[in-house]
Amino acid sequence: MKEELIELMARVMQVLRINMNWMTWNLFLAFIPLVLSVWLFRIKSHRSWLWWLGFLAFFAFLPNAPYLLTDVIHLIDDIRRIQSVWVITLVLIPLYLLVILAGLEAYVISLINWGYYLHRIGKSQWILWMELITHALCAVGVYWGRFLRFNSWDFVTQPDAVITRGIEEILGKQPLIIIAITFAILVSLHWLMKRVTLGFVSQPHNGIGMNSKPTNPHTPNVG
Repeated sequence: MKEELIELMARVMQVLRINMNWMTWNLFLAFIPLVLSVWLFRIKSHRSWLWWLGFLAFFAFLPNAPYLLTDVIHLIDDIRRIQSVWVITLVLIPLYLLVILAGLEAYVISLINWGYYLHRIGKSQWILWMELITHALCAVGVYWGRFLRFNSWDFVTQPDAVITRGIEEILGKQPLIIIAITFAILVSLHWLMKRVTLGFVSQPHNGIGMNSKPTNPHTPNVG
């Protein structure tokens, strides 16, 4: 019994060690657009060429946040390796949920910051369209990343391949179905998590929203 427990724990540590590498890297990429959104959409200065450069980087890295949803495929392999209901339930599944939710929350807050910026410059009517278009483009980006293995920096290092192969690949029936499903998932999860996030920061006991008035979901007042 003791030897089996030691072997099981060794297998768990091996799986966690392998996962921590890609999880840490993918979370790092997911939080890049969040950090950029704080800088881009909270500054009061005019939009310079540096601002537009940062905005392009923000949009290029943004699909990395919802991309974490697709990392659930690694969970299947981990379950096969561990084969322990308790470890799977108490370690693996909570770990994957934490990573995926962190990526999605980074995505949601990034769009909230963008919506706040549009609201501040008097373009509140564009927020819903901005969100829908962003979901659609990120759905394409997630497909490119998962199936074509493109990275955000490939827009700079190999733009020809991204444009030619990327567009050619998504015109098939199967890619369009996958992208449509991804879009629907992003719309649903963003709608839910945006309301939870805005509801949390507007609570009277929360310092962030202590002086905030109730806000319209499309005109956020977070910050």
